[in-house]
Amino acid sequence: MKTLISAVVCAAALVSAPAFASKDLATAKGCLACHSQGTDMKIGPGYQAVAKKYAGQKDAEAKLAAFIKAGTPAGTKPSWGGPMPMPAQPGLSDADAKTLAAWVLGGAK
Repeated sequence: MKTLISAVVCAAALVSAPAFASKDLATAKGCLACHSQGTDMKIGPGYQAVAKKYAGQKDAEAKLAAFIKAGTPAGTKPSWGGPMPMPAQPGLSDADAKTLAAWVLGGAK
């Protein structure tokens, strides 16, 4: 019985780990300085608003990961109406960009 309980606890920890790791990643990369985890607009849109915008779109994760890395193209206005365009994140690995995109699309919880 103790083995079963231990296995369940470990499995639960593994399932929830990516969400915590993604929030930590977003914090480490400075994303939360401009974005909230909810729907509120800070400098940029809240992540739940982003998830709603991309809901049901084919290849949403790949599109968002590419946008995270590329930012708002030079010479264009911010697409969300915020005060500044999103800066590019060229030093962000593709894997980290995908992790962040998946976390955002999952509601940033």
